[in-house]
Amino acid sequence: MVQAVERKKKEQEIVRKPSIYSMELDQLKSWLVENGEKPFRAEQIYKWLYEQRVAEFDEMSNLSKALREKLTESFSLTTLETIIQQTSKDGTIKFLFQLQDGYSIETVLMRHEYGNSICVTTQVGCRIGCTFCASTLGGLKRNLEAGEIVEQVVKVQKALDESGERVSHLVIMGIGEPFDNYDAMMSFLRTINHDKGLNIGARHITVSTSGIIPKIYKFADEKLQINFAVSLHAPNNEIRSKLMPINKAYKLPDLMDAIRYYVDKTGRRVTFEYGLFGSGVNDQVEHAEELADLIGDLKCHVNLIPVNYVPERDFVRTEKDQIFEFERTLKKRGINVTIRREQGSDIDAACGQLRAKERKEETR
Repeated sequence: MVQAVERKKKEQEIVRKPSIYSMELDQLKSWLVENGEKPFRAEQIYKWLYEQRVAEFDEMSNLSKALREKLTESFSLTTLETIIQQTSKDGTIKFLFQLQDGYSIETVLMRHEYGNSICVTTQVGCRIGCTFCASTLGGLKRNLEAGEIVEQVVKVQKALDESGERVSHLVIMGIGEPFDNYDAMMSFLRTINHDKGLNIGARHITVSTSGIIPKIYKFADEKLQINFAVSLHAPNNEIRSKLMPINKAYKLPDLMDAIRYYVDKTGRRVTFEYGLFGSGVNDQVEHAEELADLIGDLKCHVNLIPVNYVPERDFVRTEKDQIFEFERTLKKRGINVTIRREQGSDIDAACGQLRAKERKEETR
């Protein structure tokens, strides 16, 4: 309680400057013109931010001192402070970052044969309330700025710079519901995909949602090449409502209509994230058959996820034999399916778990 009061006081005392990383290239050009500067300086600034990855505005040596002072007065270059960095034996790294107002978020680097992938966070906490997820403990505190999302990638890239590696893939599946912070998420995507930004290819980026239907239609109309995933986790309305309260507002049949609209509009397949929960919650053969009935007419892929144990939740992991039986059942029905490779099992692997352990006052 005392910590919560102290945090509130700190929030009131801090005058937060917006992150420079929130500025898309065209927005930065407009800002420069408004402040008596030449618009071509925007590309120079972008080069310092995304190629040189400087830590101070004063390091931008080809800019005038006056411009550097204007940037310093108007923007923050660093809005994230690394509090904890956990490294797994499989190379997975989980970062706990503290924001300017004292709240914390998680970002994860995962190493794959095809490259280095980052899982980014879009909100401090989450209001969706999925009953299996540590991210939603304590509810939603606030949305992240676009720049606070961008800086997660920059921070991890800086860590990779030491070994000459680069971020090649990106998933927006960390703490929070991306479509609940839609405008900031879209600004982040435009910057991170831009050839003057970090230049991560659209087909190497995946956005996931728990099923905010109006935003699915909006996202489909963007006609992006970005990959799209839906956290499904259940083959019917009853089970999904127990696991995911959002299903009471956006029911499964309506969600499937929105997903069909997306597939028809974009011509792209959708990935269904399906967490397997033991004790017969959603992991039996009959559940797999029902799931095949639900999605069998769609261009899709199913990603089966053996759930991580979260101390604050009661769910247990499905046995290996049952996982493989579930996979076989879907394959027999012609469904494209894989089992997610487990990573970071020796650290706080579950989404939101490190934050829940280290920042208990945020997640009560």
